[in-house]
Amino acid sequence: MPALPPGQWPAARQRFGLPEFHRVRPEVPARPVVTVTGVVRRPVQLELAELLGGPGREQISDLHCVTTWSALSLRWGGVPFREVHEVLRRRVEPHPKCRWVVFAGLDGFRSCLALDDALAADVLLADSLAGQPLDADAGAPLRLVAPAHYGYKSVRHVCAIEYVTSYDGGSAGWKAHRRGRVELEERSALLRGRIWRPLFRRFVPVGTSAATGD
Repeated sequence: MPALPPGQWPAARQRFGLPEFHRVRPEVPARPVVTVTGVVRRPVQLELAELLGGPGREQISDLHCVTTWSALSLRWGGVPFREVHEVLRRRVEPHPKCRWVVFAGLDGFRSCLALDDALAADVLLADSLAGQPLDADAGAPLRLVAPAHYGYKSVRHVCAIEYVTSYDGGSAGWKAHRRGRVELEERSALLRGRIWRPLFRRFVPVGTSAATGD
């Protein structure tokens, strides 16, 4: 088994989230759409087939929850966000100063990624897991998969993408880190990452994370 990132332990995939989100299974519309807005010239609303474009790909990625568990070797299917962004860049024309992108879900959860991080080769807009369409637990109909970042960056039930010029704390607010990179233990904007390990393990029961999107 490959070495785990600092402070993580292997566990079965869980559905985690802020208390007000982790139990929410929103009803998926018959024809889901994603609204693209923000500091852009032409906001649009696109059906999933149009947003995702042509054939997708599969990748094996781990999911690292900020509360220290990791689900390993998950087989996601979808389209790299960098490919989607190239289409959106021409279609909605984000302002050149947009350096952040906010993803929002049907459950109301919002999280922000640096645009450069979102354009990494392994960041997907995923619509399948283990060869099957996403179910409610996995984030149907579409979810962000950002393997290098803690799970609270991987928004479920994606229904909106917003290009912005400054960081937005999203639903996690002050508890989130701007980058949330796993290898650097950027668990939160407050305190060093290793300090959070025993706190999460002691005070956050499995299934009710206080600061994660999965």
